[in-house]
Amino acid sequence: MCTITSTDQYKELLSHPVYRNERILLLGGGSNILFTKDFDGLVIKVEIKGMTIIDEDYERVLLKVNAGEAWHDLVIYCINNNWGGVENLSLIPGTTGAAPIQNIGAYGVEIKDVIEEVQVIDVSSGKIISFTREECCFGYRQSIFKEELKEKYFISSITLSLTKKNHRISINYGAIQDMLHQQNVVDVNIKSISDAVISIRKNKLPDPLLIGNAGSFFKNPTISYNQYLSIKNINPTMPYYTTENQNVKIPAGWLIEQCGWKGKRINNIGVHQHQALVLVNYGDGNGEEIFQLSQDIASSVKEKFGVTLTTEVNIL
Repeated sequence: MCTITSTDQYKELLSHPVYRNERILLLGGGSNILFTKDFDGLVIKVEIKGMTIIDEDYERVLLKVNAGEAWHDLVIYCINNNWGGVENLSLIPGTTGAAPIQNIGAYGVEIKDVIEEVQVIDVSSGKIISFTREECCFGYRQSIFKEELKEKYFISSITLSLTKKNHRISINYGAIQDMLHQQNVVDVNIKSISDAVISIRKNKLPDPLLIGNAGSFFKNPTISYNQYLSIKNINPTMPYYTTENQNVKIPAGWLIEQCGWKGKRINNIGVHQHQALVLVNYGDGNGEEIFQLSQDIASSVKEKFGVTLTTEVNIL
């Protein structure tokens, strides 16, 4: 294992025999990984820090953020400077460099909404290349770096386009509206939204420092409108969100809860009592047990609803 704190260190590492001869695992915060066994190869901990304003005018600011910055620290930095665009993504764990790979998102906002470009290093040549937002091919928890170009590029920094005024407020999700009402917020702004999201996440999600978890374990499945009608006919209270191409997105947590998994504990692992989308390790469980639990959950959802769940967590 090694830790890198600059792009020059990474370039130097590219020519090292250990790098050339071993499997490579780039590690940001490690918050989205389930280890089912030891990793047989070289683990590179990315801790390249730094944020720089590269351009700004009266309405927006372009902020370049290096890959090793903690994502939530970046969000708070933006809030403190009254820069809008990432407030709905408050308290998401992990590092900035990992964020575009997964196209992280929460409460109606995804990182693709604010990304201007992603700077990478070509693993084969060591050259620095920039990808525009369009070239990243962002989708729901997807990007070109997660599929077609996986392990071919090292993300060294991202550039965000943030608003300085006339912020685009996104409070469509009922949970945010309820929390703003609960907190007696009259003037809705980016800080009040961030505060609301932080409160929601702290109430619903277990702190990984206190109880082992990787956040949302499954993606919310997207199904056809006809399949949605078929399920809705039997489950009239089922929540849903319409998407492009007349498809419908169903909350995976709701599907899992309907199958009786919410709060269920099996020895030292289980499903969180407040959020069925989160699998937890109470202390002495192992990755294989968590993986098997996820398989059992997915099988029961498939059997009951005919819907296939796919994991958001990377399983090694």
